[in-house]
Amino acid sequence: MTLQQLPQRIVSLVPSQTELLFDLGLEERIVGLTKFCIHPKEKVKQKTKIGGTKNFKLDVIDELQPDLIIGNKEENYPEGIAALQEKYPVWMSDIYTLEDSLQMITQLGELTGTEAKAEQIAQGIAAGFQKLQPVQPAIPTAYFIWRKPYMAVGSDNFIDHLLQRCGFRNVFADQPRYPEVSSDELRAAAPKLILLSSEPYPFQEKHFAEFQELCPNAVIKVVDGEMFSWYGSRLLQAPAYLQGIIEEVEQGIAN
Repeated sequence: MTLQQLPQRIVSLVPSQTELLFDLGLEERIVGLTKFCIHPKEKVKQKTKIGGTKNFKLDVIDELQPDLIIGNKEENYPEGIAALQEKYPVWMSDIYTLEDSLQMITQLGELTGTEAKAEQIAQGIAAGFQKLQPVQPAIPTAYFIWRKPYMAVGSDNFIDHLLQRCGFRNVFADQPRYPEVSSDELRAAAPKLILLSSEPYPFQEKHFAEFQELCPNAVIKVVDGEMFSWYGSRLLQAPAYLQGIIEEVEQGIAN
């Protein structure tokens, strides 16, 4: 995408990319974001909410008169994006890997005239992940994002990519992107590690028992879902967090 001039009225439809835009120094130019855009906490409060990631308030967006809208193929819904594309420049990311996210960051830098800051963020993320020491040998792992019904992470998505980088072998990597998993399927997959994400379902330690019953030999942990699924500037914090999880898991499995 090429714009005639630098965008002055930006609407962001994706939480992790919203945080990135603020970190690029674009606070004054961000006019709208979703109700799920929660970082940076104090700054997002002051911006107009345009609905959710999958149900935009098109009338509110019209009132904001954006000159750039930033979305994501997986997190947003095709009908809403199509409606916006009829009126406004819409830039869409499509993220599967760390490399995709680094490319997204540099492209948004070019689009918004913040190339130097974007390059700094991308280089910081790349350097952090180069230091990540994965588990060896890989640990059979199930990563859950929902309960009732159980939904896990399958193949072809960013979380699966980060699991692999940690040395956590996804036992549902042969499934679609976010499969529903029955109790029998989980038992048969026999993961040695079960990771329960803090989002979108807010898993807590009180949920351990039901998983322990199905997989009595598994190590079970609640993890910060943002560190596994947010593909913007939050990735600067991810390597240190993921390394901590790797070390805790190695200890837990050794014991």
